[in-house]
Amino acid sequence: MEERRLDKAKELSIKTDTKLLEALSKMDTIDSKLLIVLENDKFYSLLSIGDIQRAIISNQPFDTPVKNVLRKKIEVGRTTDTDEHIQKVMIAHRTEFMPILDEDGVMVDIIFWEDIHQFNEHEALQGLKDVPVIIMAGGKGTRLRPITNIIPKPLIPLGDKPMVELIVDRFTKYGASDFYLSINYKGEWIKKFFDDLDDKQYNVEYFEETKALGTAGSLYMLKDKIDSTFFVSNCDILIDQDYNDVLKYHRENKNELTIVAAIKKYSIPYGILETTNNGLLENIKEKPELVYQINSGVYILEPHLLKEVPENEFYNITELIEKVMERNGRVGVWPVSEKSWLDIGDWNEYLESMKFMNKRLSS
Repeated sequence: MEERRLDKAKELSIKTDTKLLEALSKMDTIDSKLLIVLENDKFYSLLSIGDIQRAIISNQPFDTPVKNVLRKKIEVGRTTDTDEHIQKVMIAHRTEFMPILDEDGVMVDIIFWEDIHQFNEHEALQGLKDVPVIIMAGGKGTRLRPITNIIPKPLIPLGDKPMVELIVDRFTKYGASDFYLSINYKGEWIKKFFDDLDDKQYNVEYFEETKALGTAGSLYMLKDKIDSTFFVSNCDILIDQDYNDVLKYHRENKNELTIVAAIKKYSIPYGILETTNNGLLENIKEKPELVYQINSGVYILEPHLLKEVPENEFYNITELIEKVMERNGRVGVWPVSEKSWLDIGDWNEYLESMKFMNKRLSS
């Protein structure tokens, strides 16, 4: 194995007793969604972001060792495989890298996605073809004043592109081509931006609020336009996730609505005291780390839900979610890692997102 690939393999490696949350954090740190699992310093298996997501969905604790959630069948290459075969397998499974094992199961090489040249990546990622995407872009962005006094929040840049274009680019990567933008505040700016784009390979339609209608109130205007499963995204967040996986989960579980959730960790810098009913100390947890799944602002909905949004009324998507749950409808939650969710909703989050994007672009 050449030195570059050997060093990268070491960076991607974890042990079988590594906890789920530790593995998720490592994925964020090294910007990878696949890790090599070692036991006694020898190749044991592969851990994907999907393995972790399925474990979280099945309510596995975050301190579960990764060995407990590994798939029995993984895709690896053999020294007897041809380069063409390895490439075909990697493209079919959209895998970041492929370990190459000898006849004794020892990893002797590793092939990375960027080493494959003879394919069209766009053609390999077409699962969202014919899946509409709605972007809620009508808010005033009051938490980002004074800049939003000048330009609308969707056009605030993150890197060298405005946020709304980055969102569209992310969806088009996976085959989406039909976008609906809910606009209100400075909506003419957003229209002009997309009208002036050269060579865009997608369609954009607009539906305009005449007054503020909340995070879902304007959706009623699309009830006669959309008749298939669709995505909804806020205009101030960006998700680094294969949207094909979210759509597959939504459909296989027959959900009416699926929420994409971001895993967020909060460290408490104090010892936490747990007491009994009479005030006696029962336990001390020193500087615990709390982990939550928070609403990221990206959803998948079935089209009949558009008819359940009240006409021309202020209505938040949380109200729609509660309505579905009250009738025992299926509402799924698909988790993504903390660094797979970028938020520019307020100045602190925006500045952190800028640092992250600059680091990624420079690496």
